[in-house]
Amino acid sequence: MEVFETARLGPLTLRNRVIKAATSEGMTPDALVTDDLVEYHRRPAAGGVGMTTVAYCAVAPEGRTERRQIWMRPEAVPGLRRLTDAVHAEGAAASAQLGHSGPVADASSNGVPAVSAGRFFNPLGMAFTKVATAEDVERITRAHAGAARLAIESGFDAVEIHLGHNYLASSFLSPRLNRRKDGYGGPIENRAKVALGIARAVRDEVGDRIAITAKLNMRDGVRGGLEIDDSLHVARALQDEGTVDALELTAGSSLLNPMYLFRGDMPIPEFAASYKLPMRIGLRMFGKRFLRSYPYQDAYLLEHARRFRAELDLPLILLGGITDRASMDTAMAEGFEFVAMARALLREPDLVNRIAADPSTPSLCVHCNRCVPTVYRGTHCPLIPRPD
Repeated sequence: MEVFETARLGPLTLRNRVIKAATSEGMTPDALVTDDLVEYHRRPAAGGVGMTTVAYCAVAPEGRTERRQIWMRPEAVPGLRRLTDAVHAEGAAASAQLGHSGPVADASSNGVPAVSAGRFFNPLGMAFTKVATAEDVERITRAHAGAARLAIESGFDAVEIHLGHNYLASSFLSPRLNRRKDGYGGPIENRAKVALGIARAVRDEVGDRIAITAKLNMRDGVRGGLEIDDSLHVARALQDEGTVDALELTAGSSLLNPMYLFRGDMPIPEFAASYKLPMRIGLRMFGKRFLRSYPYQDAYLLEHARRFRAELDLPLILLGGITDRASMDTAMAEGFEFVAMARALLREPDLVNRIAADPSTPSLCVHCNRCVPTVYRGTHCPLIPRPD
């Protein structure tokens, strides 16, 4: 495989194998598309990616991490259609990341209780989560199907189902967060029911009209969390049921260890500045305990991802430290069908085109992670001026 050749993703043909990964944009103050959000995705489309992923499109109001995020409803469709039209005009495809944030939601911002596999205290909302009932699971599963239908109306070519980072479906997968005694708890066969049911509902709704991918944690990166063997069980089930066209392999817990995914420097002052009191003070005092630092290296999730590649036939998307032609070529040589880029494209939206023109092109991203807290304020990489 060659990274700049055309590639099939379910019913979709992409112009190359590079996908812009979903990254929180912070550009929807009214939970609707803005000109800034359209431009945010148009730029990497013009810069050469095969597909860009809009994040985060919640399937229900309480599924937002906070109230300004888009949630899929008819009022959101015209703006999303404007965004997909802009991406298509640049020759790229567009994907909508669909999900329910579950225990990661800020209930105080949303004005709706957060739901989770189990009762858990979320310091962001300063409240305990509501334990999801069977009725909640059924409602949220239906909401994913409805959101996928709206994504088609909005002109999206694909949807990405969020099954990672200890969002709702991921909270059920985690032994640490899911200690239920009912049919959704205990062995992985039970803990996987929510994730598999959501994927099945989306596939039943959209058929082969658009591509379906899923973002799945390989491991949570916390003691007692999801580990690779159980994650592989989920991946095999998704493959066997034919509910997804590809898996994007990720890691980390937005709730318990967010920096397990974001390798590199740890800008605790910038993180603290993103929050209101008393969280700001708490992060300044105790941030190093929560925001642990992990050294950066290229293709840093590859070691774990190799097990998935060895045991699955399903197309896989390699995420994490893909910043140059060498890391792209490594992914292709090891059998990964696609690569996903995030922070490097925040710094340089045209990086893919420049790598295609000159394979020796280096990324200017220095892995400082100062972009991670700033996205919640609707800004881009802090090392470059925000475009007019």
